[in-house]
Amino acid sequence: MTRSDRLPAYAAFAAILSAAGLPIYMYAPKFYAENYGVGLAALGAVLFGLRLFDMVQDPILGWIGERLTKRRGMAVAGAGAVMAAAMIGLFAVAPPVPAVLWFGLTLTALFTSFSFLTILFYATGIAKADRMPGGHMRLAGWRESGALLGICLAAVAPVVLATYSDHPFAVFAFGFAVLAAVAVWAMSPEWGNARVEAVEGETVTFRTILQDQIARRLLILAFINATPLAISSTLFLFYVENRLDAPGWEGGLLVLFFLSAAGSAPVWGKVARNIGAKSALLFAMALSIAGFGWALTLGAGDQAYFAVICLVTGAAIGADLTLLPAMFARRMAAIAPQGGQGFGLWGLVSKFTLAFAAVLLLPLLQHAGFVAGAATQPAKALDLLAFLYAGVPTLLKLCAMAVLAATKKEDLG
Repeated sequence: MTRSDRLPAYAAFAAILSAAGLPIYMYAPKFYAENYGVGLAALGAVLFGLRLFDMVQDPILGWIGERLTKRRGMAVAGAGAVMAAAMIGLFAVAPPVPAVLWFGLTLTALFTSFSFLTILFYATGIAKADRMPGGHMRLAGWRESGALLGICLAAVAPVVLATYSDHPFAVFAFGFAVLAAVAVWAMSPEWGNARVEAVEGETVTFRTILQDQIARRLLILAFINATPLAISSTLFLFYVENRLDAPGWEGGLLVLFFLSAAGSAPVWGKVARNIGAKSALLFAMALSIAGFGWALTLGAGDQAYFAVICLVTGAAIGADLTLLPAMFARRMAAIAPQGGQGFGLWGLVSKFTLAFAAVLLLPLLQHAGFVAGAATQPAKALDLLAFLYAGVPTLLKLCAMAVLAATKKEDLG
């Protein structure tokens, strides 16, 4: 089997990583608030604190990843085992200590292993893309489509499992552990074959990357553009259940959203090749603004309209999650070919958007009188929920369009 034949393995590994990322922000706070009575403000504080910890550990993880050679496969297997165990601890083990502390401990283990694996995975992809036909866009098509499918499956699985099990999250956690082992095994031949030697005498650090104007612009764009997804993901379940008054619709709407994103990913790659990445992204941002603007007007019983919004905004997210990582990978190939520090910084920016959403939004909702799992909510809490879910992302997408419009086309590849 040639290395290009292993692109499905990249998709599978990306899927399992994505399943341990965004869906956890969607489900974990709600799960701990409803099952263990932890306050939303406390959960948001823990999530934000973990991101501050990442600011310290991610550069170290990137440094370690760049220096792993023959032991890279062993390191991946070990980190995969920690990630699987942490997922089981988070959802399938009753907290043996105060719930908020257990929440923090298990998420620390989960996100540390997630960060380490993400850094190695994307750095390996840089080397592979430079040696294969189609380069970064071809690899990104497989990798990001796999990532979107992983998000979709992980987002929907607990809802579907709830119809068959009294403990859907426990089943999900153990299923995740099995699939993680399969994904690690499928990628095992890649770790030793895709190493890039460092340029002699050159040390790449976060500072090196941030001093590069193009890389810095892409990181700023990624932060502004990804924050709306972080916000909508954090509040999606609350919005459907409470603002739309449509409990039970969460699973189907999540399927629509993420399948639309996954299905659009390869299409955006073709669009970018025809009209350019900048034009493709601007069009996708306009779709997001239209969708979020419409969502701002919805109320109880409008789930059918929201289904259309999920299709539109999901398709737009497919562009964000496919084109921007490919652009950044190309830039890292030019200025930091080992990739570890570069994607450590990229991962930190991506995760910080989720923490930013959690630490600001969850306490605001709690202050407005919102109580997770309550049968009724104050009107002002529901209005705030709608604004936070749809209004804030609309404003941020407008800012992202301004940054992108001011970026030279040639800087985006």
